[in-house]
Amino acid sequence: MKKSLTPLGETEMEVLHHVWELEEATVKEVQERILESREVAYTTIMTVMKNLADKGYLKYHKDGVRYVYRPAQKPESVQSSLVRDLISKVFKGSPMELVQTLVKSEELSDEERKEIRKMIDDMED
Repeated sequence: MKKSLTPLGETEMEVLHHVWELEEATVKEVQERILESREVAYTTIMTVMKNLADKGYLKYHKDGVRYVYRPAQKPESVQSSLVRDLISKVFKGSPMELVQTLVKSEELSDEERKEIRKMIDDMED
């Protein structure tokens, strides 16, 4: 079996972003948002949200017959953890290699490069 680079799959990450934006969401609310860009079954989203709760990324409570999900972790905390995993697995533990790859990327605009430079300069002050 192929091991993922991150503990979260693409759909899991997509669902997590929607719950972060909504702050509180039902399966139906998340499904409706995803349906705006692609077909997805209610049961798929239900399974993904349950898995995210089992993994500790979401928490939920019952409201009548429906489950209402909320983030169990702040986005920044999850993002930091995923980036640490990525650095470890893809860049042999070197944050410098990750930054070099990002900065050399052709998708990065001159404006984004300037902002990154300013961010680093501000950290040194």
